[in-house]
This record gives sequence, C-alpha cells and structure tokens, in this order.
Amino acid sequence: MMMMSKSNMTIKVTPPTKGLFDLMIFARHADSQDPYNWVCSYQIQCLEPRNGEKLPENPFHFWGFHQKVRDFGIKESSHQGELLVAPEGTLLLTLQTFRPLLATYDLINNDLDAALSKKCLAAQAEEEKLSCHVLCPFQGYYRLSVFVKDLEGSTFRNAANFLIRCLRPINQNELFPSGLSMHCGSGISSNGHGLSNPSHSSPIINTKLGKCNITFHTPADIEVTASLSKDKVMNAKYPLERYVLVTHLRTKVSVCVVLPESGIYKVGLFGRSKDHKDFAHICDYVIRCFSNPRWPPFPRVYSLWRRGCVLLEPRTGVLQEQSWVHFRIKVPKAYQAVVLGQEKTVLQQTPNMVWEGDVFTGAAGTQVKLAAKFSQHCSSLEVILAFEVGGGSPASLGCSG
Repeated sequence: MMMMSKSNMTIKVTPPTKGLFDLMIFARHADSQDPYNWVCSYQIQCLEPRNGEKLPENPFHFWGFHQKVRDFGIKESSHQGELLVAPEGTLLLTLQTFRPLLATYDLINNDLDAALSKKCLAAQAEEEKLSCHVLCPFQGYYRLSVFVKDLEGSTFRNAANFLIRCLRPINQNELFPSGLSMHCGSGISSNGHGLSNPSHSSPIINTKLGKCNITFHTPADIEVTASLSKDKVMNAKYPLERYVLVTHLRTKVSVCVVLPESGIYKVGLFGRSKDHKDFAHICDYVIRCFSNPRWPPFPRVYSLWRRGCVLLEPRTGVLQEQSWVHFRIKVPKAYQAVVLGQEKTVLQQTPNMVWEGDVFTGAAGTQVKLAAKFSQHCSSLEVILAFEVGGGSPASLGCSG
C-alpha cells in the first residue's frame, strides 16, 4: 500500500509468504507523462507471513488521497488515514471542498459484482461538501475510489482511494435501491433548480410509520413531479405512482409519500420551468421502512392537478363502499367543482375558496371522479382526480394521513 502526500510517501508491505523479497521503487515528476524511473530498492526478509485477507485490486497505485488533492478542490476528510473501518457494515464519508464539485464513487470487493456495488452507494453533492453513504454486504476489505470534477469540468479525476475494512456485513436486503443518481438529497442540483429550505437535507429517510412528507420552497415558475420505485414489489395492489402525491402551494412544494409495504424505496424528484416542456431530474431520496405499513394509495392524478390544487379530504384514494364521504378540495380558477359517482354531486365553495360537500360512494369496484369547469361558458367537465370504491371496513382501507 502506497500513500502519497505533497512532500512524502509511505509504503506498507505485507509479504504473502516466508522468504526474501525485493521491493523496487520508481518515480517521476508529478506533472510529467514520461515513464517512471527506478529510484531505489530494498530487500525484505519475511520470517513469518501474516495470514490476512487479500486486498482488493487498485489500478490507481496509491491509497488515501492524491498528492494534489487540494488542487482538485478537496480541503479535508471526515476520516484520517488510508484505512476506514465499518464495524456494522455502514460508513459515511464526507469531504469538505473549496468550491462546488461533482463526484462519482466506485466500491470494489473481491466478492462484489458491478450491479450489486451500485446498490451499496448513495452520493450527495452540496456547495462545499461531498458525502457518500457506503454499505458493505460482505466481510473483509473494500476499495472506495473517489472521482471528482468541477461543475463545468469535462472529466472526473481520481482524487482518493480508501481501504475499508468491514467487520460485520449488512444484510443484502437492506442495500440501497437501484438507479440512484449522483445527486441524492438536497444540494447543488436542487439549488440549481430553484429549490431551497428542504425539510430533509440527508438523502436517507427512515420511517416507522411508513409515510413521510418532503418539502422545498420553490419559485413560482417551477413545477415539480415525483416518482416512487422499489426493486422488488411484493404486495402493492396499485402502481407505485399512486403512493406519491405532489402538492404545489404558492411558495412551496410538498411531496407526500405513503408506503404499501416494508422495504427500501427510491423517490425521484423532477422539475421544469415555464420555458421547458420536459422535466429534468433534480435529486433522489432513499426511504427505508422495516415496520409493516399497509397504506392505501392516493387518488389517481390527472394533468389538471396544478399549482394551488390541494386535497384536504379524503386523503385516501380508496373509499369505503355504500358510505358518505366528505370532500374538501382547493381548485384555483375553477368555476364549478363536482363529484361524479353513483350520482352527480355539486360541491359548494366556502369563503376561504375550498370546494366541499358530502358524496355517497356507491358499490365496490366503481370509481368516484372529481371534475371541474374552468369557465362559465364551458359545457364539459374536466377530470382532476379519480378514487376507487373498495369493499371492507374503514379500518382495513386505512387512511393516507
């Protein structure tokens, strides 16, 4: 193991067997691309070999930080030295930076394949800090390589290679979900899209209740949408998109998530301004729940669910059959709001601009739809939300909070 700094070098050698070994050292100027020149040699006599686990391969030759790491923009690390220990199979590495940087990470272990390795890392990039949450599913040694670049840079450069020793591995069922981006949690990307004051700055959200509410302050011209995914869905009756409800208030966006079952989920946030047709990825969150949640979904949302629309009651998308349900909802600029179920119910608008009324759900297996007219002269109703009518007791249907 070779560790480099600006003015010195340390080499640690673990001979694999008993015997006499030659250690040859080669060097070149740090800015040179010329071949390495032989500098000196040592003879090492090993009287008794150390029976240790084999270290992971390191094609970058050095361990710890690159000797020019400050030129790359990295100020200091949360961990000193080249060996990091993960006693319970988890590790949080943070790097303080002089300026905003982007980073990617590679986690290498002799038993770890590339697909599983990607599920072991969750990266966060903030204005003056880089963070990487690491999970180790096998006991032994890992190489964590860090690559950084400036925001406008073209290529990532290897800035550090850390040796991690895992004493007790984490259960593979507790690894991160697939497809996480380099922007997890709040940071450079969310700030760049105009999102501020996050309710959750960390990328990992743990919930025992099986629900959470992620909020940001947003400018008036930014629209946000969200996706929910899970690697293995076991018992969800409805598509996972039904378990996320995005509500745009005047200066705030709320992403409410309820979970149909235990496990580890990815919430992806996407945004667009008025000048853009397509949504761009903002950031990801990881939601972990190991209790046994059984929340019903939200109602199905249509394209007219826009800024200012707020669902107050009912918050669940599955209504009990043959029962009366009180509806309360805000629909900006609506001329009329109605609920189409077993029969048509016209909602009344209160002085605080809430449409409300009591609706009879009807038979199980049918739908109840909330619709609106946006002009006095428009004859057609446009659907905003759709609810399912289910059988069973109110307790079995649950409540979305």
